[in-house]
Amino acid sequence: MTRERIGDAAWVVASLALAALAVKGHWSAVPAPVIGLAGALGSAALWWRRRRPVATGLVAAASYALSGNPLPILFGVYSGAAHAPRPRAWVFPVAGLAGYAAWSLIDAGRVAPQDMGAAALVALLLAGLGVYVATRRELADSWRDRAERADAERRLRDDRARADERTRIAREMHDVLAHKVSLIALHAGALELIATGDDRVREGAGLIRVTAREALEELREVLGVLQSAAPTSDLPDLPTLVAAAIQAGQPVTLHDEAGELPPATARVVYRVVQEGLTNARKHAPGAPVTVSLTAGDTLVVDVRNLPADGHHGLDLPGTGAGLIGLKERLRLVGGTVEAGPVDDGGWCLTAEVPR
Repeated sequence: MTRERIGDAAWVVASLALAALAVKGHWSAVPAPVIGLAGALGSAALWWRRRRPVATGLVAAASYALSGNPLPILFGVYSGAAHAPRPRAWVFPVAGLAGYAAWSLIDAGRVAPQDMGAAALVALLLAGLGVYVATRRELADSWRDRAERADAERRLRDDRARADERTRIAREMHDVLAHKVSLIALHAGALELIATGDDRVREGAGLIRVTAREALEELREVLGVLQSAAPTSDLPDLPTLVAAAIQAGQPVTLHDEAGELPPATARVVYRVVQEGLTNARKHAPGAPVTVSLTAGDTLVVDVRNLPADGHHGLDLPGTGAGLIGLKERLRLVGGTVEAGPVDDGGWCLTAEVPR
């Protein structure tokens, strides 16, 4: 029950108490049972004074004429002006005056002009107060609606600004990275055509061309996510990723005990393994790498490599942003990731992904 309804119930109880006093004190010249019934009906009408203001005002006026209980008619005039449509506000002071005049006729057999003047003043004041409260309420509602519209428009502008910024970033990334990677693929293709006497060179050039094409495809996917905040294509599966790493000369062993995974989980797992293989290739080229997926309450992804064994790391730029981004990706899905050296001198990247 809201505070308003609690207040209505309290006024009904107070009016019933006055109705009992009206019966006991004979506040009207009609028989006591009529006083009690009229007072009870007028008191009960206060419960609907917000939803049925016109009916409440008329019942309250009749109740006062028969019982002399003033509370229903006072609230009837005020509530009617406060909750009824504005063109009907004049009905309630008129009904209040009619109820007072009827009570005076029943009680004294006449209506004193000075008493009617005072009653008219009270009725007009109550009706004016009701209209004022209604106007304030409408104004507050108007301000609230205006604030909500302004907030909605602000959010819309912010969303548009973010979308425009994502589009701008995506365009710049495409202009810079797509051009460079496409040149790599083009030169690798040319090298593959002219390297007729050396199979290793031709195979290496073909691998570079295929890898560059795959990089362009993933770049388009990333740009699509950046522009639409939604994945645009499925990632290749882990065996394909491991096979590409092996073809590039990285000894990788895959132990997959998880089986088929939901698309969202598979995407996270793919990114974890991809980051682990990339780091191993950069910092321990030629070192054996083991990729293990263990299913339990959570899916555990373990990418572990042995020491480089005399090999130097590749001269590739690195800022640690890949691992930071991976931690953020796992945090968003409720998972964790840790990376660090192990006892045998190698490196281990371990992630726990909710299933």
